[in-house]
Amino acid sequence: MTINIENEKQQDAATKVETSRRNFIFGSVAAAGLTVAPAVMLYQTANARSLSDFSLKDGASSKVRLGMLVDTSKQVDWNKSVEACNKEHGLGNEKDSRDDQKTQYIRVVDVKNKGTGYTMSLPVMCQHCEQAPCIDVCPTGASMKRPDGIVLVDSHRCIGCRYCMMACPYKARSFVHEVLTDQTENTPRGKGCVESCNMCVNRIDKGQEPACVKASNGAIVFGDLNDPTSTISALLKEHGGKQIRADLKLNPGVYYQGI
Repeated sequence: MTINIENEKQQDAATKVETSRRNFIFGSVAAAGLTVAPAVMLYQTANARSLSDFSLKDGASSKVRLGMLVDTSKQVDWNKSVEACNKEHGLGNEKDSRDDQKTQYIRVVDVKNKGTGYTMSLPVMCQHCEQAPCIDVCPTGASMKRPDGIVLVDSHRCIGCRYCMMACPYKARSFVHEVLTDQTENTPRGKGCVESCNMCVNRIDKGQEPACVKASNGAIVFGDLNDPTSTISALLKEHGGKQIRADLKLNPGVYYQGI
């Protein structure tokens, strides 16, 4: 009888866990308390709010296309944006990982023209493509895109197959090899999952700029590409902008000037 009671308790606990997990994934649980903030962030992301000119709307809308404009001609230290990103998301705390295996949401790339010898640096992050190949190859739906164009990874669905890493032409995704410590409340992370820049949804859904934008000293502009009156749209109209590997016809949400 004791064994049957224990079995029933275990089955009841397992049912509760599975029910909670299912409710969480499909967005039907209510968020409560700061102690569960990492999980809450994913719930909030699924029911995302969006930003247009830094004012909150009633939900992520396909009428909005959030993006960035990077001006590489400005003399700034791009590593400041990398540091701000790492601090915001608690990156770089993988104590047992090699440096080349640590997660990077944004990295600085040095480019040299072999013909002229001209060199330049630019930050490269997830380009938040309209036609995102990472989403096309994901077998579980972990790679997904909000209606406002932000590409995300749901770590609860990611099985670590890394198909998305192979499909991304920008090498913008990282795989978590080790157990993580000192995580922030902003970004839930997990060993065996793939990660990438999420355009700081935890910030923009509160009406704030992404961390890299704030640290760039004006060299990175964030806003609604669909709004002709937004700052980013005005700058693109006046000075133009280029997408990296535009020939792939993925229509990235990140534009560059000076490349």
